[in-house]
Amino acid sequence: PLSPPQECPRPARPPYSYSALIAMAIHSAPGRRRTLSQIYQYVSENFPFYKKSKAGWQNSIRHNLSLNDCFKKVPRDEDDPGKGNYWTLDPNCEKMFDNGNFRRRRKRR
Repeated sequence: PLSPPQECPRPARPPYSYSALIAMAIHSAPGRRRTLSQIYQYVSENFPFYKKSKAGWQNSIRHNLSLNDCFKKVPRDEDDPGKGNYWTLDPNCEKMFDNGNFRRRRKRR
């Protein structure tokens, strides 16, 4: 007898903020810069939780990039074809992500 197909359990949400995920993506890139689509790709490849659902977390990534002063938009060079700008970490914010300390901070009560 055939049993009903079982759904695979969804991977657990990583304990990182969106800004930490972005910082990890940028830190791991050659030249420490990535385009928006490269950031999406890094997150979905390294954190299975984000592989299935797209719109919600991608909106949050865009929101964090545009509002968080730690992320700076850098225009492409003229000899670098492609879509979109690059994103980098502001040098003043580098220390926030030192020693792999990308974990979300606990909220004080």
